[in-house]
Amino acid sequence: MKSESFMMEQGLSLAWAVALTAMLGSLYFSEVMGFIPCDLCWYQRILMYPLVLLLGIAAIRKDGNIAVYALPMSVIGFLLSSYHYMLQKTDWLDGSGDKFCSIVPCNTVYINWMGFITIPFLAGTAFLIITVLLILVRRAAKAA
Repeated sequence: MKSESFMMEQGLSLAWAVALTAMLGSLYFSEVMGFIPCDLCWYQRILMYPLVLLLGIAAIRKDGNIAVYALPMSVIGFLLSSYHYMLQKTDWLDGSGDKFCSIVPCNTVYINWMGFITIPFLAGTAFLIITVLLILVRRAAKAA
């Protein structure tokens, strides 16, 4: 019983912190560094930004049922980020990055830390962490 309560409180707070960090990071890259987001980046933002508000409210209320609403957003965001990352890093989807995006091609790589960390990789990592935490929170909420 104690571990379920701990997971509810800390899991929701940590998921909110990850979403907030991802949002602030995306704003830093676009507003401070001047990187123009491609269309796929905008879709990822559309999925991440509401998570900051939803998870923040859920963390304050200790509401594990938020997973029902937030999990689809985080899973879709992870899949979208994974697709975006494959556009940048593999030849499987070669050339399709130019077709889907308008101003900035989706296969544009603004950062390439350590040879594999790009903006979609960072977003995908955030979505994955949020997804795992929400699954754990949901299980804790059912057990409580």
